[in-house]
Amino acid sequence: MSSRVGPSDGADALTGGICLGIYEKALVGGPLEGADDWRAFLAQVPQAGLSFIDLSIDESARRQARLGWDASYCRLVRGAAEAVGTTIGGLCLSIHRRIAPGSADPDTRLRARQVMARGLRVCHDLSVPVLQVAGYYCYYEDPNPDAEHWYRQMLADAAPLAARLGVVMGIENVDGTDVTSVRKAVELVREVDSPYLQVYPDLGNIAEQGLDPRVELEAGRGRMVAMHAKDVRPGEPRRVEMGTGVVDWDLSLQLLAHQHWAGRLMIEMWNDDAPDSLARCRAARAFIEERARAAGVPVLPGP
Repeated sequence: MSSRVGPSDGADALTGGICLGIYEKALVGGPLEGADDWRAFLAQVPQAGLSFIDLSIDESARRQARLGWDASYCRLVRGAAEAVGTTIGGLCLSIHRRIAPGSADPDTRLRARQVMARGLRVCHDLSVPVLQVAGYYCYYEDPNPDAEHWYRQMLADAAPLAARLGVVMGIENVDGTDVTSVRKAVELVREVDSPYLQVYPDLGNIAEQGLDPRVELEAGRGRMVAMHAKDVRPGEPRRVEMGTGVVDWDLSLQLLAHQHWAGRLMIEMWNDDAPDSLARCRAARAFIEERARAAGVPVLPGP
């Protein structure tokens, strides 16, 4: 029996570098139901010159319903991605901002744990390797003294399921007042102590919180499974055009180059179905590519 090795499977593939992807909310797409809908939607990813997409399970009824996807529907979505030549790089479990893991209400905490279990299962059935866990304890509630404890306990209890399914959870540093730094996310990772819980830094949120990327990215060294790239201004963590905010892109990418960090860098944008969304995605990709290469970070096609 013989095997064939393609050009991308040779020794030259075993090198550093990043691949660039996009957040689904940057693309134009209405209700996505059948395979044709998904193929048309996902085709925008390669059209923008990007390698992968991150999907979201958020507070909206349409995306929250994805918690109910069964294995058959996940195969449909995965097949649509394969058909247009892209991949699903991650799943963002943003709904924990609403269904709070650290809530003072035990019924809400139970729902948050159910959300975590379903999110991991959907990742597995989509063949998605990373579940991004938002660092919100109880975003819409008044703080309670046990919020961090309950949040950490959910992560610890989810780690065995993540291990069985082969899905890595990554804690995102967020806006607000909870897990606001990579340092705090790493602290939680160390306390849980599972290889299936790591960190998913957001370069924009580091800047929006007024933190030093030299400190934050060094804290995440060796534990950063993927990364978000967005621009921000103080008090504006979303919808800031790339290059017009306060993120120090040159420094951030130089720091990643110094670490020899390799992985998926997901451009996080909210284009709100604007007719020029694809052009905005291309411009953001070109902006990041230019600065990454100037910093000595190779930008490579995805798998």
